[in-house]
Amino acid sequence: MAWTSDQEQAAHELFNRGSGRNLIARELGVSKTSVTRWAEENNLKFDRSSTAAAVAAHAVDMAAERIRLVKGMIENADEALESVKGPVIVYSFGGKDNTYEEHELEEAPVSMRREAQTVAAIAVDKLTRIVETDQGAAHAASSVVDKLLGAVTAAYDAEHPVEES
Repeated sequence: MAWTSDQEQAAHELFNRGSGRNLIARELGVSKTSVTRWAEENNLKFDRSSTAAAVAAHAVDMAAERIRLVKGMIENADEALESVKGPVIVYSFGGKDNTYEEHELEEAPVSMRREAQTVAAIAVDKLTRIVETDQGAAHAASSVVDKLLGAVTAAYDAEHPVEES
């Protein structure tokens, strides 16, 4: 594609102001490839340091978001495991009048304990995948995993005490 002298001049002005390839292409209404070819023909190189900085900042933001999500998962798993310790109230609606009934049990039914352990196990699984993805935070996250695994083990041990013979 041959550029008009106005496009050529505008491209040089935008380049001299530090505009990137994509912005120049948008401003001139041409393809990014055309801008790349124009720059090569004129021995011009785009300063990509701001792009690199933006990519690095985005990576840091994403790591922070993963850490925030991990903390939420751990809190939810902890709450689920704590909710099945000790007495629990179970309830139901039923009958022709759809009446509400509740009962306090000395310990959580197996189904409630299984659900709590499933929540914790899913959190551990997701956490492990996040840690594998984010090697930069591996050390900090591994201590979190150890803490969570300890809580899951303690909950299991509390529900399944070993009888001494």
